[in-house]
Amino acid sequence: MLNTQAKIQFSEHACLYDMLIPKDHKFRQFLNLVDFSFVYDELKNKYCPDNGRAANDPVMMFKYLVLKALSGLSDENLVERSKYDLSYKFFLGLMPEDNVIDSSSLTRFRRQRLADVEILDLLLAKTVKIAKELTLIDGKTIIVDSTHTLSKAMPLDQVESLQRKAKEVRKHVYAADDSMKAKLPAKYEGHNLAEEIAYVKELIRAVSENERLCLLDDISERLSLLKEMVADIEDHYTVSNDKDARLGHKSADTSFYGYKTHIAMTPERIITAATISTGEKNDGPELPELIRKTQETLPELERVVGDGAYAGQNNLENAEREGITIVAKVNSLLLEGTKEEKNGFSFNKDANMVVCPAGHMSISSRRAKDRTGNDRMWYQFSRKACGVCALRDTCAGRRGHKSISFPIKTEQQLRQIEFMKTEEFRQWYRERYKIEAKNSELKYSYGYLEALYYGITGLKIQGAVALFTCNLSRIVRLLTEKTEK
Repeated sequence: MLNTQAKIQFSEHACLYDMLIPKDHKFRQFLNLVDFSFVYDELKNKYCPDNGRAANDPVMMFKYLVLKALSGLSDENLVERSKYDLSYKFFLGLMPEDNVIDSSSLTRFRRQRLADVEILDLLLAKTVKIAKELTLIDGKTIIVDSTHTLSKAMPLDQVESLQRKAKEVRKHVYAADDSMKAKLPAKYEGHNLAEEIAYVKELIRAVSENERLCLLDDISERLSLLKEMVADIEDHYTVSNDKDARLGHKSADTSFYGYKTHIAMTPERIITAATISTGEKNDGPELPELIRKTQETLPELERVVGDGAYAGQNNLENAEREGITIVAKVNSLLLEGTKEEKNGFSFNKDANMVVCPAGHMSISSRRAKDRTGNDRMWYQFSRKACGVCALRDTCAGRRGHKSISFPIKTEQQLRQIEFMKTEEFRQWYRERYKIEAKNSELKYSYGYLEALYYGITGLKIQGAVALFTCNLSRIVRLLTEKTEK
């Protein structure tokens, strides 16, 4: 039951707050900026109004989460600190002598009260509105990027996973044919992934050579699963107990296991919108949603700054329709040319075909989309011409004839390429560093490097509070700087 009666507190110890907590303390500034009663308004439907035990004040419970984002403490340690830290009690709305909650209440609050609430959008909108009313942002430009958060559930050990699957295969093979014990490779007993993969591949080969055994369902099914696991691991797939988490790539050589938070922020470093996805999602498709959410509080948006992931054809088209300028570099292939172009292939505009380094012209062409959804022109060369060509071995390869493709530059891409040459583009593109710094701040100052809870719902709650708290801290700093000028 939620107590709707205002609680008037009188305490002979309340004067301690005036004595010990400075007027410029961050918690006082937070309370001056935000009327936290909005939490009650948003969550009141999550409580029974007239039945059951009185529930902890939702405003106070939400403030605990803010403190958690600021401190990086566990629930238990956070509650313990709130027993003796007067600044914490002051922020929570408690008197110095008041008792604190049991730490288990925070888990129930997150799970039962916040799970189905669009709290991320709500909290960001609150802070953007505050910043706008205080004239701290102009609202015409956003910078976009994504940051990753590691899964709370660390991936299962790959060697151990392979060992378990290999053990199942051996068990069923021995049950079907005990003589196979002498024919299978010696089991690898170490903990080196490369060595384990080598052993498993040898095991697969040895079992696969026995056609009779491979006809048995128990063996063939487990052998297939083992093959898939080896292929998955070699392709950098990772197994985990967190069913929502996915493998994402920061670069060709670095990866992470967890989630992505896609962020839009103003040049003044106020986050305006965010979406949360699994780790494998690309950044570009999230841009329309980031723009839409930003425009709910900043309808005067004119410009988006980001890296090349946001300069896809769909984003360029959408931005053009809405009168928004995209300050992002198009795919390098459109600027530098393809590998084929660099290797001597050229376009004959009169024939509308491609000429190879040996002088042969393609015999057909077609337009189709590649695996990334971009339009390309595909050109096919003659099997006969390639078959007698002196460059065949280095060009056509085993197929015997060449097929190549070139990206198609659309009108929007051509205009973007020209825009990239301007001083306006270069000036705004330099602003990108700000969001990279913001991503680092979220990870190392607000505990966003690793998920605190399992699943994407848990990260949405964590992200909502972290981004909200980060924005409040930034507003306080901007106000201080404004006052000092």
